[in-house]
Amino acid sequence: MEEGKCIIVSAPSGAGKTTIVQRLLKMDLGLEFSISATSREKRETEISGKDYLFLSSDAFKSKIEDDLFLEFEEVYPNQFYGTLRSEIHRIWSKGQHVIFDVDVVGGLNLKKIFGEQALAVFIMPPSIDSLKERLINRRTESPEKLKLRLDKAEKELSFASEFDKIVVNDQLSHAIGDAEKLIQEFANN
Repeated sequence: MEEGKCIIVSAPSGAGKTTIVQRLLKMDLGLEFSISATSREKRETEISGKDYLFLSSDAFKSKIEDDLFLEFEEVYPNQFYGTLRSEIHRIWSKGQHVIFDVDVVGGLNLKKIFGEQALAVFIMPPSIDSLKERLINRRTESPEKLKLRLDKAEKELSFASEFDKIVVNDQLSHAIGDAEKLIQEFANN
């Protein structure tokens, strides 16, 4: 790997990690978003190449076979997420720090890969009930998918202590401020 730093932001689905990452990207922190690849269906509000690189399941598997992923995971049956090696090289070649918005297992995998080059931040919801409420209010999930996400979230919360830092998202502006401070300290070392 080339030289550069990585900020890994992970959380259970619905904890606010994407909102926090989007706000951090608008600040002058020298960050650029690593666009993950996924084989899941695109949501109505998402843009391919901006939010995710949307691939068919077969195309994703082909890139796995060609060793083009730094890390990947089958998050749900036949639903993959991963980080393409080319994406990291693209960002570092511009002199920027990479910021990842990834699920918990992906975040821990990236932390192992990048070691001291990475700051791994876990966004903690105030409670599992608040997480459930956020997911319900999104209105993007069927009851079956909602249950899958909540079951997965409960498991993911147990990994929080494996991250470098934990930011509790009980009030969005405070969580963003806490994350900004952590990134500034890490990036300037």
